[in-house]
Amino acid sequence: MTRKQKRATIIAIGMCFLAVAAALTFFALGQQTSYFYMPADVIAKPVAPGQRIRLGGLVEKGSIERMDGTHVKFAVTDGEHTVKVGYEGILPDLFREEQGVVTEGTFGPDGLFVADSVLAKHDENYMPREVADGLKEKGVWQESEGGSKNGG
Repeated sequence: MTRKQKRATIIAIGMCFLAVAAALTFFALGQQTSYFYMPADVIAKPVAPGQRIRLGGLVEKGSIERMDGTHVKFAVTDGEHTVKVGYEGILPDLFREEQGVVTEGTFGPDGLFVADSVLAKHDENYMPREVADGLKEKGVWQESEGGSKNGG
């Protein structure tokens, strides 16, 4: 073999090694991926029971049912469609009706989405209650058009 052939062989082996490493990395990350769905997406393209997803939307008004202990049932809506959710655990402080929520879990065989984590979201107008109370005491608090700025 000439020097040029040796160099080309070493480069080809290195490229093959990098391609195999990249393929294994993408495969491993693909197994951990949780896809994000809205209720309309779940209705349009049903998810197989046991497939891990993230379900996002608003907590439907009047849908929160507190069961025994820390078990809670509620509905997530996008304004058009609704998905029932069951959760066992302590809910975030910002969790309430008509607030944004992202749940992660799987669908059970009965169609109930069983969440193992719940994240409450807020919009840009959120202000911590202590700050809002302080502004109200000083008389400088202004209500936004959509209701209170302090998220509740």
